[in-house]
Amino acid sequence: METGGNSLPSGADGKKRKVSYYYDPLIGNYHYGSGHSMKPLRIAMTHDLLLKYRVLDNMQVFKPIKATSHDLLQFHSDEYISFLKRITPDNAKELAGLCKIYYVNSNDCPVFDGLYDYCTSYTGGSLSAAARLNEGSSDIAINWSGGLHHAKCSAASGFCYVNDAVLAITELLKHRQRVLYVDIDVHHGDGVEEAFYQTDRVMTVSFHQRCIFPYDTGLINHIGSDQGKYHAVNVPLDEGITDHTYHSLFKPIISKVMEVYRPEALVLQCGADSLARDPLGSFNLTIKGHAECVNFIRSFNLPLLLLGGGGYCLRNVPRCWAYETAVAVGVELQNDLPSNEFYAYFGPHYTLHDPPIKALENKNSTNSLEKIKTRVLDNISKLEHAPSVQFQERPPDASVDVQLFSLN
Repeated sequence: METGGNSLPSGADGKKRKVSYYYDPLIGNYHYGSGHSMKPLRIAMTHDLLLKYRVLDNMQVFKPIKATSHDLLQFHSDEYISFLKRITPDNAKELAGLCKIYYVNSNDCPVFDGLYDYCTSYTGGSLSAAARLNEGSSDIAINWSGGLHHAKCSAASGFCYVNDAVLAITELLKHRQRVLYVDIDVHHGDGVEEAFYQTDRVMTVSFHQRCIFPYDTGLINHIGSDQGKYHAVNVPLDEGITDHTYHSLFKPIISKVMEVYRPEALVLQCGADSLARDPLGSFNLTIKGHAECVNFIRSFNLPLLLLGGGGYCLRNVPRCWAYETAVAVGVELQNDLPSNEFYAYFGPHYTLHDPPIKALENKNSTNSLEKIKTRVLDNISKLEHAPSVQFQERPPDASVDVQLFSLN
């Protein structure tokens, strides 16, 4: 894959899309705590790059309405959501027993000021984005603060408290028979897979590094069960995978899924910890290589929800998501970064794309990748083509009456 230079051209698929973008101006103020890997500041940094690159001029920009407890209860348990509303740094010791039950106040999922508001903010963005796709007023909707794919029905996990991806998919299912969820985070999208493991209305496809968190999930033989058999696809990879070898699996697998499953809407979790030099991952993907997955998914011309996720190198994540926003819109960006509020973070090159670097050894052999691809494609071939479902009475839609965000 070419590195450096300008952004991906729009190509044959270059027609402009109607894109909605969701951003809460307060999201960057939430803080997991000193030394924690997860930094919501990266969302504010991404937004500032988009502002200075003038990409925002090509989208409808919205401040999302926060999710309600009713919204959260469409997936999470009442007891767990009540706990999240109640817990604060001041009462964490008093509620230590519940913290242990719900895996909160751990090193991964600490209690911090404004925790519940943070959850309702990023989840509100994903729900509003999904609802806008449902009403047909956007082709692509983006919420970089979302994609927190590890949270379970009654527990936090892996920096994630509320699973906005599950809730957004549930929202899409109000109007769509089948939704495809694709996850390119370096960590397995276990919370989303688990939520839909027994249904054929959602297909989950996760490309991730093996033998890291979450342990013992995302194995190639985890394929779904009951009605969901063959509707969970896992592509576990060894460290060091490059753009070219990643795409040699990603493109044929996704193409086969699209051919057989025929989804009516797409959700792409764009975790940026699969980039080279992320402190919690060991892949060799470049920003262009990561974004090629967005470009490829975009090319199917279906309603598309783009979510964030992991990503723990502060100089990498905003550049990646700014670039992927431009890919979604169909505009090109200059390689030299514009002056911005966080410019000092982007040294030493101050460019959108880094020059070539010494990469980690690619431990994915051609033979091992071919075996993975063959097995996965064989499983996909066992799917019933485009399963039909009978719609039940439809729950009310999430609100899309969001406030247009002022750029002044």
